[in-house]
Amino acid sequence: MKSFLAHKGIISGIFMIVFYQVIMIGIFMSGYSAIPRNIPDISVAIVNDDQQQGMEIAKQIQKELPFHVITGQSLEDARQQLEDRSIHFIMHIPADFTQKLSSQGEQVKLDFYLNQSNPAATNSTVQSVADQITAKISAQVQSQSIQGILQTMQVPKDQSEQMAEGVMTKVAPDMIISNPQPDGMHNQMAPMFLTMATYVGAMIYSMMAVGALNQLKGKLGKWKAFFALQGVHVLLALIAPLVGLTIYFAIHGYGGEVFVKMWLVHALELFAAIQFTSVFCLLLGQGGMLLNLPLLLAQTISSGAVLPQVMMPGFFKGLSHISVMYYTVQLDYNLLFGGGRTAELLLGLGLVGAAALILNVVIHQFKGASKSAPQPLFM
Repeated sequence: MKSFLAHKGIISGIFMIVFYQVIMIGIFMSGYSAIPRNIPDISVAIVNDDQQQGMEIAKQIQKELPFHVITGQSLEDARQQLEDRSIHFIMHIPADFTQKLSSQGEQVKLDFYLNQSNPAATNSTVQSVADQITAKISAQVQSQSIQGILQTMQVPKDQSEQMAEGVMTKVAPDMIISNPQPDGMHNQMAPMFLTMATYVGAMIYSMMAVGALNQLKGKLGKWKAFFALQGVHVLLALIAPLVGLTIYFAIHGYGGEVFVKMWLVHALELFAAIQFTSVFCLLLGQGGMLLNLPLLLAQTISSGAVLPQVMMPGFFKGLSHISVMYYTVQLDYNLLFGGGRTAELLLGLGLVGAAALILNVVIHQFKGASKSAPQPLFM
């Protein structure tokens, strides 16, 4: 036993057991503590087209909602922001709200707009918001304050009381859902699983590829070996994603056009992920895994697959702007379910990959030649 405990491989293994527990529990506990703490950061829009009692209703609902409430927008602008995931929910008070509220036999419709091309946690939260708003307005309409409102409209007191008693059935939600997700948890989590599978493969591959580069650059020449390896990266990026996508589309197909678009996105992701993770492998050799592992775990939070960007704690929100996984997950949401800002997200993913490639060129320029191949970290 003493011989094993003194062996470098066993010592490295023990270190990795402890290290992985520290980073995984530390990162996940700090990241997911945002639920429910940061729920008030979710943005909802109240669009009021009724210039009478709708204004009062909107003001009171705005005071009571525990969210960041946006007002003063047109319905068209709000719906575009909903598509872009800049806001997560729209409550629309129609222009005939007061008229139907004060008319017997008329039902008041409140429009609630939800974009389901979002993480499951976001969808369940905003669905709950819609139910709460409907309940609050129904209770409010029955209250004495609403009786007073009706009286100011010169409705007799007896009639206003009668109207308030029966108004529970007058307020009904009209749920308008865009970009619905197919049933099944495997579909809801597909952007996360497809992206993570590609990224993890890239992380492991980059460690091995840098080892091969260090072995072959003495034989092929420093820059010939480097650019030859980049050619391998491009070829691999085009071929490897087909495996995972074929498996997923065999289970739940979305059509050939979506498959091709997903293939190209994940090819770009794989190339960018190889460049991103190679930065630390070029700097630290096999020890680069000690930085790549925490970054992988942190990106599972900053990817936006569980938390929307607005709810992320500060570190993870900042990381999302340079995260390969964030841009890919959002693009997958767009391609599989629908959403906006596709060109912007593609540009972001491309820029992250290009910046990492430039860093690798700089590191390779100033990194001294390796005298021997690095020893695997886990042996």
